[in-house]
Amino acid sequence: MTGGLLKTAASDIGGLTSARAWPERRLFAGLLHRTAPLLGLGTLLVLWFAAGRLLANDPAYTAFAGFAPGPTLASFADLLTSGEAWRAALPSLARIGQGLAYAFVLGVPFGLLVGASPLAERALQPPFQLLRMVSPLAWMPVAVLAFPTWEGAIVFLIAAAAIWPILFSTAAGVKRIDPIWLTLARNLGGGRIATLRRIVIPAVLQDILTGLRLALGVAWIVLVPAEYLGVTSGLGYAINDARDTLSYDRLAALVLLIGVIGYALDGGLGRLAARARWIPAT
Repeated sequence: MTGGLLKTAASDIGGLTSARAWPERRLFAGLLHRTAPLLGLGTLLVLWFAAGRLLANDPAYTAFAGFAPGPTLASFADLLTSGEAWRAALPSLARIGQGLAYAFVLGVPFGLLVGASPLAERALQPPFQLLRMVSPLAWMPVAVLAFPTWEGAIVFLIAAAAIWPILFSTAAGVKRIDPIWLTLARNLGGGRIATLRRIVIPAVLQDILTGLRLALGVAWIVLVPAEYLGVTSGLGYAINDARDTLSYDRLAALVLLIGVIGYALDGGLGRLAARARWIPAT
């Protein structure tokens, strides 16, 4: 009997300890969840500092001293305070916006068609997949010959890279629509335009924005080498100029600027996509 009382008391103490520890665990888990991005960025910064110290101490890599965190961050601050960052970024953002707009206008309708029509999918899937596998930069000679200005050629290369994520993401979203909703729309007398406007577009909006987010990442990668063409503005031109003048700290700062702007744009589209989830009314 005494042993049973001791076990009961130990169980009660353990339960109280567990109950007291539970809020602490939840608090720690919540704090860890909120600070996880900072931990990731902090780890990247530590690795950057470590790599910079190793390169600085190796005579074979003295040219990379400008890529060390100290010179890079100092040059990055100078880019921001002097306004050079915005002068370089604004033309690039304009080209990205135009390229994504053309990719959106072409990719969404074709995605809706491929997702809604099995016959269209069978006919268009082979040429689309073939064209998707061609590197956008491989079209550079064609773009230079086809467009009268360098601006047009760069926008074309960006659009050629961005159209496929939008198109295939839209098509995948259409295929996931519950057929019951389409049947219900037909039974209620809804035409194709009304069904498209009231059911299909709201249902696939999150997929469209997700495809646009993926397209932004691809376009942002293509932008810099595309701006190596005959333009005299933009982030790619600024990087090329920093390389030619051996300004490695400025080059590293421009790379950091590209990463920061791309991260901000991706985060904004990610929030829009998260809010675009369609919850149909009953």
